[in-house]
Amino acid sequence: MFFDMGPLEVVTLAILAVLLFGPDKLPEIVQNVVGFLRKVREFSDSAKEEIRSELGPEFRDFEFEDLHPKTFVRKHVLDGDSLGLDEIRSALDPRADLAQVADAVREATTESPREPVTPEHVSLTKDAQSGSPAHAAAFDPDAT
Repeated sequence: MFFDMGPLEVVTLAILAVLLFGPDKLPEIVQNVVGFLRKVREFSDSAKEEIRSELGPEFRDFEFEDLHPKTFVRKHVLDGDSLGLDEIRSALDPRADLAQVADAVREATTESPREPVTPEHVSLTKDAQSGSPAHAAAFDPDAT
C-alpha cells in the first residue's frame, strides 16, 4: 500500500493525522481505517471467488491481475507467441534479405573479376540520318 511513498511522505502524513485528529483520537481512527480496509479486502476476495465459481472449473486458475493491460500484453503478446508474431516480425525484418543480397554480391565479385567499366561519351541527340538516338542501347527506361 505504501510502496510508492517515501519515508518523508509517511512521516508527513503521520504528523498531519496527529494535528487533525489529536493524539487521543488517533488510535481509534487508525483502528477504524484498518477495520475498513480489512472489510474491503474480504469483500474483494469473496467477489473474486464468486466470479471464479460462476465461470466454471476451467477458469479456476484465472487471475484478475492478468487483465491489467501491461500484464496482458506481457503474457499474451511478448512471452507466448500464440498469435504467430514471430513469423510476422521475421517477414517484416529486412536483415535476412539484405544478408542474402550481400552474400550474392560477394560471390559475384569473387567468382568473376571483371575489367573496370569506363564511361563512354554517350550522345543523347538523334542521328540526322536514322532519326533515332545515337546509342539506343545506352538508354534504359527502367533506370529513370
